[in-house]
Amino acid sequence: MGSAVGVPLLEGPVLEGESVRLEPLGHAHAPDLARAAEEDRGGYGFTWVPPASGFAAYVETQLARRDAGLVVPYAQVDRATGRAVGATAFLDPRRHPVDGGLFAIEVGFTWLAASAQGSGLNTEAKYLLFRHAFEVWGVSRLDLKTDARNGRSRAAIAKTGATFEGVLRNWSRSWAPGEEGLLRDSAIFSITAAEWPSCRAGLERRLAALRGRRAAAVGPSRP
Repeated sequence: MGSAVGVPLLEGPVLEGESVRLEPLGHAHAPDLARAAEEDRGGYGFTWVPPASGFAAYVETQLARRDAGLVVPYAQVDRATGRAVGATAFLDPRRHPVDGGLFAIEVGFTWLAASAQGSGLNTEAKYLLFRHAFEVWGVSRLDLKTDARNGRSRAAIAKTGATFEGVLRNWSRSWAPGEEGLLRDSAIFSITAAEWPSCRAGLERRLAALRGRRAAAVGPSRP
């Protein structure tokens, strides 16, 4: 299947981790995502997360963008419960103007239910997405960006090993309440193919530490 402009669509497979499974977004995820979004909306000041009543349209919008070749949207499924607790995506694929080969892509449109934040699911999801982009698609560059005012998001991106490149003014649409139709300044981060091995090792160390903390919290298994 091709996009509206004749470029082959990127197809994102299921990406399986220990704590999170990234499933291609579909209508079946909407009820779980609607419940997840309404747990506590206090952390969504700079992020596109519709209210529960808007999730049918949210999924339709992302699927339309997928069919236009603009995004590869995913639901983040907590493997412990089997429920979708958030979303993420590949977006803005950039291809070589001569041979059409994919050389860069962004990871974004990411959000999680309040109960899943700080659980390590986001770290593992980023690891799975980055690994697929570099090791399967063979990109030379991966981008991440956030509202320049979103200090929490900037800190989380920096922890992935991405390099901060600067702030682009009036770069993209603002998702902050009351700023409909306005543009925001965006903080831009990136990882290059040359940096990926070091970034991967750092993420794997973080994931190992998270597993250790979870095991310690559960306590020793009984015979």
